Amino acid sequence: MTATLTPTDTQATLATAARDARGLAIDAISACHSGHMGLPLGCAEIGANLWGKNLMYNPEDPKWLNRDRFVLSAGHGSMFVYSWLHLAGYDLPMDEVKCFRQHHSMTPGHPEFPSSEHNTPGIEATTGPLGAGIGNAVGMAAAAKLAAAKYNTEQHEIFDHHVIALCGDGCLQEGVSFEAASFAGHDGLDNLILIYDQNDVTLDKMADFTQGVDHAKYFESLGWNVISIDGHDLKAVDDSIVKAKSTKNGKPTIIIAKTVIGQGVEEIEGTNAAHGEAGVAYQESARKNLGLPAGDLFYVDPETRKFFEGRKADLKANYNAWTEKFNAWKEANPDLAKDLEVASSKTTPSIEELSAGIPEYDSSKNVATRQSGSDVLQFIAKMVPQYVSGSADLHGSNKNYINDGKNFGNPKIEGKSFDGRNFYFGIREHAMGTMLNGMAYYGLNIPSGSTFLVFADYMRAAIRVAALSELPTSYILTHDSVGVGEDGPTHQPVEATSGLRIIPNLDVMRPADPEEVAGAFMASVDRKDGPTALILSRQNVRTLNEISVADRRMGTLKGGYVALKETGDLKMILLASGSELQWAMDAAKDLGDGVRVVSMPCFERFDRQDAAYKAEVLPSSCTKRVAIEAGVSGLWYKYVGLDGKVIGTDKFGFSAPGDTVMKAFGLNAENLVEVAKSM
Repeated sequence: MTATLTPTDTQATLATAARDARGLAIDAISACHSGHMGLPLGCAEIGANLWGKNLMYNPEDPKWLNRDRFVLSAGHGSMFVYSWLHLAGYDLPMDEVKCFRQHHSMTPGHPEFPSSEHNTPGIEATTGPLGAGIGNAVGMAAAAKLAAAKYNTEQHEIFDHHVIALCGDGCLQEGVSFEAASFAGHDGLDNLILIYDQNDVTLDKMADFTQGVDHAKYFESLGWNVISIDGHDLKAVDDSIVKAKSTKNGKPTIIIAKTVIGQGVEEIEGTNAAHGEAGVAYQESARKNLGLPAGDLFYVDPETRKFFEGRKADLKANYNAWTEKFNAWKEANPDLAKDLEVASSKTTPSIEELSAGIPEYDSSKNVATRQSGSDVLQFIAKMVPQYVSGSADLHGSNKNYINDGKNFGNPKIEGKSFDGRNFYFGIREHAMGTMLNGMAYYGLNIPSGSTFLVFADYMRAAIRVAALSELPTSYILTHDSVGVGEDGPTHQPVEATSGLRIIPNLDVMRPADPEEVAGAFMASVDRKDGPTALILSRQNVRTLNEISVADRRMGTLKGGYVALKETGDLKMILLASGSELQWAMDAAKDLGDGVRVVSMPCFERFDRQDAAYKAEVLPSSCTKRVAIEAGVSGLWYKYVGLDGKVIGTDKFGFSAPGDTVMKAFGLNAENLVEVAKSM
């Protein structure tokens, strides 16, 4: 859908708006002597066309379900999006534009998705790490295809919008862009438009110093439509976006827009110096050359204001027409409407409902937690229809396939459809992470993705952004320790669990047996303000029947709990997580009636408990403490104290059967008993 041109919507008016947006960027960046001028100035005509004509949005309802999503992958150019959101009538006042990059402002240095910390309406994704925004846009486009397949009917097409991302050379040099673009082309995301700001500049040098890519051929080879234009020609920009939106051939579209970086600051335009704030020195002359009134900083032409008021009215009429159609759809499809309301409101079953819906595990079975995770996942998927799952080519090993969920993707490929809940990301962990974020930004799914724990670092940057953006994504990370065995140190993630634990706002859960697995999955679905990493084993673990099912499930939700209470005076506490809890339980039997065992499946959730609960589980009166975990030992000292001991894996493993490697590191009940007695 494209808005109809109004009488005032002329190229001359849009050119004036582009000039005004350039002026806002120059003045905001000059005011704080910090920021990136190049892209906001170089892409001004692109912004004028998007917000002035071809982007479908409603500034009065920035979360409208059928809006076009715009992602600024080149997030350093944030004044581009702030200028246009302000001009387009979003609730982003001029005072906030003037406070660019200041504490508590709505205009931070890089765009930040609305969270508990702040809210900038119209920002669709947290961007800054180059290339990641392309993956976010691909994830959004996939989520939009899934929504359309699930909710559209023959009578009412309520999802028909596009996802548009703006990137630069830096984005395309990062490997994540190739991963994400490959997925988008292969799986037919023709609702995706990528605008490439081809200004031939990177920060240190002109781009040809580090690249020699024919991007048109490159994207053609990935299955994309390719359009090349002059990015300063308003008509060419308009024609290309209209064509991209109207082309439905099963391919995403890239618009390669040749631009001049820093356009309008003659002293530096077209050079790598324009990338940053070098243009600040030429603020006065640049404003004069652009035709902005001298001394009238943050100037917006009255005609620009008038134009966007008219544009806002047109958009509101389009929005009202859609709302009528949406209401008719709801009346005709009450079950679908209820499902959509649940998804959009991020409603999930209560903890009690989730627990009741997951049967108690067969107590006679000793299985790997990746297997019990697979079993639990099936019940979660039934209770939470918005839950989707994917794997980086490891479904058979991660065991995270939703059995009745179909496979998402290009319907031209046998076995795929856009209403599938299982995503085959290919061997593309970084793109998987950024796409999961994109699906979470989109807001109708609870996305999860899986790989081996040792490869989580391939998507660490995406996990970090999910945590700071408070996204409810989940990561199912299997093969959790040196217990992997014969694959050797390249596949034995000795540091990975602790490496994830140090990311703020990421819950890292390493459950010990099937019932703790159930608690961990329940926690991940229930959490709405951040991501969860589920760390699961390949090797079998003992089902800990001596601990009640309720204690294992609810204790896991609290992050830590008393798994075995001492029967005499408390003399020692053994702490463990994951597959090592079984050894702590066995060791306690040999150590006597004064020993307590504490299961610690999630440090972060335990740390959020009140002081009384933490003191109840780990009373300060008992200072003799030993922790055991098949991972690096450092983080455990905050629980055992400097006088405590930790049995872990503080060096890389080796290739041998898993039991052999575990024994070599002393990860067994016998060694735990010896260490405890030595205290």
